Amino acid sequence: MEKHFTDSRVKGVSTGTTILAAVFDGGVVIGSDSRASIGGDYVSSKAINKLIQVHDRIFCCIAGSLADAQAVTKTAKFQLSFHSIQMENPPLVIAAASVLKELCYNNKDELQAGFITAGWDKKKGPQVYVVSLGGMLISQPVTIAGSGSTYIYGYVDAKYKVNMTREECLQFATNALALAMGRDNVSGGVVNLVVITEAGVEHIVIPGDKLPTFSDE
Repeated sequence: MEKHFTDSRVKGVSTGTTILAAVFDGGVVIGSDSRASIGGDYVSSKAINKLIQVHDRIFCCIAGSLADAQAVTKTAKFQLSFHSIQMENPPLVIAAASVLKELCYNNKDELQAGFITAGWDKKKGPQVYVVSLGGMLISQPVTIAGSGSTYIYGYVDAKYKVNMTREECLQFATNALALAMGRDNVSGGVVNLVVITEAGVEHIVIPGDKLPTFSDE
């Protein structure tokens, strides 16, 4: 039987999503669209939650293969739970990002998934980390990823400000995701947002018909 292999080093991986995280004064907002597609061609679900809670105040959002991402986050949640029991303290955000990095790097030839990790801890407060497809780890105050992100780099560069308020950051994230969903055919559905602060975690869902519009189309 003839075998066909998908080599991400030769053929680009269609991430089929838009994900975002941004630090504000006292917390962080992480968000995504909710559309899942097969190969970037067919919409398989309009209501996928791409924001995965890996610990109490640490979330990651996923881009790429949903099956790969779910397997990685499931393993990361187990390791972080075990780590917090050993240390008798919640894990640091950098620890969660490092676990994802190690899993991605050690399995880089098999996995087709990338992550944005965001959260709050007592040591450094709100933080955002990017874990790329190959396992590279970068800390950034704001980051975007996925196929829809190519449409909003200019908006993010122009509108993001350091030390934004919670309301300003929520509006920024909502606008950015709405702009990407309006242009990218494999991003869509609803906007899922999570606000993470010292006080706790707040989930926000914005239906597609309640998103801001930027044209008459």
